[in-house]
Amino acid sequence: MMLAMAVRLKDIARDLGVSVVTVSKVLRGNSDIGEETRKRVLKRMKELNYQPNMLARGLASGKTYTVGLVVPDLVHPFFAEFAKSLSGVLRKSHRAVILASSEEDPEIERQEIRTLLRRGIDVLLIASCQPNLRNFYELGDERTPYLLFDRNFPHLAAHFVGSNDLMVGEMATNHLIGIGRKRIGHIAGRNTSPSYDRLRGFRDAMAEHRLPVPEDYVVVCDHMEERGDKTGYEAMQKLLALKERPDAVFCYNDMTAIGAIAATTAAGLRVPEDIAIIGCGNMPYNDYLKVPLSSIDHGTAELGRIAGELALELTSHPEQPPKNILVPPTLVVRASTLPR
Repeated sequence: MMLAMAVRLKDIARDLGVSVVTVSKVLRGNSDIGEETRKRVLKRMKELNYQPNMLARGLASGKTYTVGLVVPDLVHPFFAEFAKSLSGVLRKSHRAVILASSEEDPEIERQEIRTLLRRGIDVLLIASCQPNLRNFYELGDERTPYLLFDRNFPHLAAHFVGSNDLMVGEMATNHLIGIGRKRIGHIAGRNTSPSYDRLRGFRDAMAEHRLPVPEDYVVVCDHMEERGDKTGYEAMQKLLALKERPDAVFCYNDMTAIGAIAATTAAGLRVPEDIAIIGCGNMPYNDYLKVPLSSIDHGTAELGRIAGELALELTSHPEQPPKNILVPPTLVVRASTLPR
């Protein structure tokens, strides 16, 4: 039995009467090709079931056409949705994503980064759990460009894509104030830039409305991603035990808010009548909870899309000045914060 010969770029170029360079540029996703030509080339590639030889391309270009992604938690909805959106962008340029989880452990994160760098990834994307980092290049190859997402280290001259977490805190708190709540607590994260900024936004909004924030109204917690519901439940119990409990709570993320609602109802109180609760992340199933959860949507899919496009830029132009891209949040109101 004869084996079919593999389709080559020159075959597609010959069929369409264009140069091999043009076909190659379409394959790489270059922007200097006309839309009509791009459609013709892609249509012919599909007809011939063209499969690019990434190993050969890598040997010729010095690239592996892979992007490394390190997240603190693989199962948290935010990081899963981000990875899906990122992969969608990279797939169009025939790039693969190698995914790793740090489990919120700085040492595991360092090991994963070293492993990815040894694999020769073209770009590293990371939501870091390091408490303080001087430079990611301490861990390996200085030639590999990297991009921070979700968690920023402002002292680093690094590319960053994330939500405007200061605005997240302000928006959530202003909403609670707007429905008439005055004793507002916050279940906060620890040691990450989103945690600091959301707390700062909360405090700024409370100060602007001249509302007090007693010290025990802010409960700072660890493990906000992988065990957020359990953490939120326990943190809410502390707020409920106060002599004068809050009448509203802004939670660091939606999983924390789900735990807070569970603790509130277990104590015989009603959400939102007794305590209004808002989260952050706008998870897809918030509408279907027993008490549908109000949330701040920080544009997870948009974050993944922007990060993917910037990662592609960095593969071609790794020396460009650092960009700091913040996606503005939006408020999504559901039953957990309806006015009395």
